[in-house]
Amino acid sequence: MRSNVKHFKLSTKDGIATVSLDRPERKNPLSFDSYAELRDWFRDLHYADDVKAVIFAPNGGNFSSGGDVHEIIGPLTKMNMKDLMRFTRMTGDLVKAMIGCGKPIIAAVDGVCAGAGAIIAMASDLRVATPEAKTAFLFNRVGLAGCDMGACAILPRIIGQGRAAELLYLGRAMTADEGLAWGFFNRVVPQAKLMDEAGDMAARIAAGPNFANMMTKTMLAQEWSMSLDQAIEAEAQAQAICMQGQDFHRAYHAFVAREKPVFEGD
Repeated sequence: MRSNVKHFKLSTKDGIATVSLDRPERKNPLSFDSYAELRDWFRDLHYADDVKAVIFAPNGGNFSSGGDVHEIIGPLTKMNMKDLMRFTRMTGDLVKAMIGCGKPIIAAVDGVCAGAGAIIAMASDLRVATPEAKTAFLFNRVGLAGCDMGACAILPRIIGQGRAAELLYLGRAMTADEGLAWGFFNRVVPQAKLMDEAGDMAARIAAGPNFANMMTKTMLAQEWSMSLDQAIEAEAQAQAICMQGQDFHRAYHAFVAREKPVFEGD
């Protein structure tokens, strides 16, 4: 698992990896390099047994302002179709890597969360925000379609078709209160408590049955395209696999002994 990343901040402690973009003076925009490095890191994460959960954190009071205007938007206006497709596929691969990494991801959102930053929050499993959070899928405002990095597939599943359409057509910011009421955010907490709340959620996940958590994340993604019959059968198979694991046996023996189970992820 790579730890010597260059284009974003990374720390790991007690099975929890904390990631954040590192350009706070510009509200943490993404660059070509940070897109690619995040994609590669999340791809590798699937094989990192020492990481149980991920927090994607803000930096300097903001989550991310999206693609850098000068380092990404400007160069894109000069690219041919082949290079543009290479870029849009790369950004989509970041979302696919986050969904496929096997680890629950918690987005801790503060301040500006726009464009690709909003997509990163959307692609996370859980989202905690401060009242100051402003989340905007603003592709429309720069002359682009709202169908970016899976937004038209994922966002309606979180907040509903009509609400997603409003944000994607208008490019307006969703307030923290709206995000909470619409189900985008799981919690809204004061700014001073944001990382404590995200850390508590991550710690509870990290202390849980990690193989089973990976299976839950996998099925949450795969069942989008399944019929109900297919989903029930897939879950039967997934649960039978988990029942062969030692964490299932640990939980049973702890219950019998009236103790709290200690999971080890196998």
